[in-house]
Amino acid sequence: MDSGSLQTQCCIAGGGPAGLVLGYLLARAGVQVIVLEKHVNFLRDFRGDTIHPSTLTVLNDLGLLEAFLQLPHQEVRELVGDVYGKRVPIADFSHVDAPRPFMVLIPQWDFLDFIADQARALPNFSLRMGAKALGVIEEGGGIVGVNVQTAEGGFAIRADLVVAADGRHTTLRDSAGLESTDLGAPIDVLWFSIPRDPANDRSQTGGSIRPGALLVTLNRGDYWQCAYVIPKGSLDALKALGIEAFRTRVGAIAPFLGAAADALTDWDQVKLLSVQISRMPRWWRDGLLCIGDAAHAMSPVGGVGINLAIQDAVAASNLLAAALREHRLTSDDLAAVQARRDWPARVTQRAQIAIQNEVLAPVLVGTAAPSSLPLPLRMLQRFATLRRLPARLVGIGVRPECVETSPHPTL
Repeated sequence: MDSGSLQTQCCIAGGGPAGLVLGYLLARAGVQVIVLEKHVNFLRDFRGDTIHPSTLTVLNDLGLLEAFLQLPHQEVRELVGDVYGKRVPIADFSHVDAPRPFMVLIPQWDFLDFIADQARALPNFSLRMGAKALGVIEEGGGIVGVNVQTAEGGFAIRADLVVAADGRHTTLRDSAGLESTDLGAPIDVLWFSIPRDPANDRSQTGGSIRPGALLVTLNRGDYWQCAYVIPKGSLDALKALGIEAFRTRVGAIAPFLGAAADALTDWDQVKLLSVQISRMPRWWRDGLLCIGDAAHAMSPVGGVGINLAIQDAVAASNLLAAALREHRLTSDDLAAVQARRDWPARVTQRAQIAIQNEVLAPVLVGTAAPSSLPLPLRMLQRFATLRRLPARLVGIGVRPECVETSPHPTL
């Protein structure tokens, strides 16, 4: 590495939702922060694009909600399923206890640009794009910094705290010798987009289930963002049947797509998300903390991963900001973050695993529609008040966090 080095109080690897929100919160609270993002911009397709009421609450705590909602977006107040040809309302967000009782669909890069712009206005915040965290720097049994690579060369950043918010494929976790346990997932997801005519199509965001198939469609205004669920490892067999067969299958599952499904003409339009559920037995070492997918990779079930990661960031800021600012951070402080957030992650993962194993996997091997809907779906059809429970679990989650830090007087 280059002999040059930088010094800061907190260095965050990963400019995703968790990393940028934590960076903004800490800088707002008076902590010197450097955030590293290995890409030169945030423009990547098929990342999680759902902002749930729990995150809207965080933005409201920060006084940013109204400005955020000025960005082009779609608002989802109800999730509806088409289950073997029968309409089933799944979740009603209108009763969720939040400043805005709906889910927002917005390209993740717009959300990240918004948070980055807010953070750049703070004098003690620095975002370095095109800067990849290669591994931690260890001295005396603790982590004291991170090695960084850019197009111009390498250098080191020394910090009181290094935060790994670099996702499920984190480099920092492995370089620090921390373990992660794979909990298994029986599914993968294929992401693709299909044009939508807003003038003629009144269909809602939701999912369509047919024997052997599950398709989620997110209404993005002039296009549908689609997630096609497949048994894990089955993509090659699907490709062997040809894109025409896949296109026909998609159209049969969601007839409302109509001729728009013909836009699928090449497998290059389809991106594979290899689903992983994992968690770390311990999220920290002296000088290092893992949050978000780096600590607990989530399934796309419920679209809760981004919002759970942001909750981690809020909790970490609440518990660590003062200690970082005053140079008195200890391992007990880092352990407190895991103690606060480990249980919500575990509960959410258990629910995702149950849904994957008990609901999704049987659907994918089914060859005929059942004679009647499963009892839980019949109950949701019949009793509107029951739809508040899935809305609460998806929209707010387990142990939601509120911003407890205040802007530092020097800012």
